[in-house]
Amino acid sequence: MASALCALALLAALAGPLGWRLRRHPAFITGRDGRLSTSTALALAWTLILVWLLLAILGYGLTAGGGVDWFRGGEDGGHSPLSSLTSVYLPLLGGPYVALIGAKAVVGLRLEHGSMAKPAPKPTRSGRRPLRELIANDGGRTDLVDLQYVALSAVTMLYVVAFFLADVGGGLPRLPAEIWALTGAPAGAYLVNKMATRANPVITRVTLVGGALTVEGGGFGEAARVEADGTPLPTAFHAATGTLTAPLGAAAPPLAVSVTTRGLRSDPYPLPDHTPTPVPAQQPTTQT
Repeated sequence: MASALCALALLAALAGPLGWRLRRHPAFITGRDGRLSTSTALALAWTLILVWLLLAILGYGLTAGGGVDWFRGGEDGGHSPLSSLTSVYLPLLGGPYVALIGAKAVVGLRLEHGSMAKPAPKPTRSGRRPLRELIANDGGRTDLVDLQYVALSAVTMLYVVAFFLADVGGGLPRLPAEIWALTGAPAGAYLVNKMATRANPVITRVTLVGGALTVEGGGFGEAARVEADGTPLPTAFHAATGTLTAPLGAAAPPLAVSVTTRGLRSDPYPLPDHTPTPVPAQQPTTQT
């Protein structure tokens, strides 16, 4: 029990300052588009877990474990506390790093060749990026591929931490070698999704001024058309700003705005009713 509590304290000592630093300055896990990067965040999390395991084992071995002989597996050369490092834990770490490097390469090449649009993210009131971006697409909707990658990785981390705390003296938990698939397969699906995703237009903001819509986002072009509740509107593309404008006509909020270009359609963007409520005139007071 004492060893488990010490290991938990070490984990808090490692994760606490790192989490505080990332909360205030999340640039380290932020992609080039300004959003939180799923692949970077998970690779960092697995690195933290592995560093914590190695430091906790080192501390136990030099204190309660008895020293160098414990790392060698005892006098009889039996099970070493690090014996499963190369067969289980390095593959667990490898999947997220392959996804991280591959995703950066794929997205960079697609942006360079113009086959992917990465519009600027919506600003937040606090100035911090929401954690929901780890499981959401550029339009802010939940992405099933990102969700399964984050969820399965989190469950695998929970397995590793729980089994280690149950027997700190046993060294690295002797988990099945096949457990690497819980990070490798989701990481592969994540990378394939980055390669296969088509360059759908993305809406980040819609404003209504003087009966005309101004649509901001990415992936637009001369062929882009604005739709209000599925009805196409006459659309003008402004190359200097990358925005679209369209007269709303007889339609009125609330409605859903979308953009279609080259047969690809954006996620609907809800435009609520912003009509101000008239303020009743104050009755003049009479003095007696």
